[in-house]
Amino acid sequence: MINDRALRYFLAVARAGSIRGAAGALNVAASAVSRQVAELEAGCGAALLERLPRGVALTEAGRIVAEHAQRQADDGALLAERLRRLRGVQAGQVRLCCGGGFLTDLVDNALAGFARAHPGVTYRVTLGGTDRILAAVAEGEADIGLAYNPPAHPDLRSLASAAQPLAALLRPEDPLARGRAPPGLAAFAETPCAVLPPDHGVRRLLGRVEADGGFRLRVRLETPSIELQRRFVLAGMGVTFLPGFAAATEVKAGQLVAVHLADALLAQATTHLLVRAGRRLPEAVAGIAERLAAELEAFRPA
Repeated sequence: MINDRALRYFLAVARAGSIRGAAGALNVAASAVSRQVAELEAGCGAALLERLPRGVALTEAGRIVAEHAQRQADDGALLAERLRRLRGVQAGQVRLCCGGGFLTDLVDNALAGFARAHPGVTYRVTLGGTDRILAAVAEGEADIGLAYNPPAHPDLRSLASAAQPLAALLRPEDPLARGRAPPGLAAFAETPCAVLPPDHGVRRLLGRVEADGGFRLRVRLETPSIELQRRFVLAGMGVTFLPGFAAATEVKAGQLVAVHLADALLAQATTHLLVRAGRRLPEAVAGIAERLAAELEAFRPA
């Protein structure tokens, strides 16, 4: 028989990529984690982990067991929520992972209203690039992912999506902000710009257009902070490239102008609300997902 603790410890190892990392996450001794994993391997009759010089990797049997452990964890959370509802307790935690460009939209247009209607629900929001968002949802570390132009992922499904073209954010007095025709990205090749790191969907889109056009942007600032990118432009240091909803406050106030770009690849970019495929969503998660899809600027076609 496979005991629940062994599965829980093994799932922590699969997520952390090491025995020591799992022990830290579980707040137990590393030896306790090793013992549970060894017992689980004995019970399964197969090696579940490949020991590497730094950390561990799942074997094929390990991946199967990790998927089972994640399903069991999901079912346990669903059972707990149903029992709370039976007792009349409206509670639960929703875990979200998103890019920084979604934060203002998320709080102002979704979480604030949902929190008033559901005071017992708590939230944990983590930030990451596209790869991190997809992995967090696929591996059960987040219930919902908000991602900009993510690649297809076999373990995820999109509950909502919308066209959100990539725009150049400029100060109103910039000559390119007053042009009649949308400029191409190449028009900004000589302008200092602020960009996201390479693991973000926006940066990957820019890189593909650069490669196709045979030019390079003049990067002055690379940062994962959307706020810092906006400040970069407001300070007159150059241009940045983001979907319009990521700077909606400054655009509405007339501080910045979002100029759509003519490049077809950038004009076709989309936002996605992601959950793990095949998962039965707890009530709190399903409720906030519905609110996000209906209320976020990110899911209103630009």
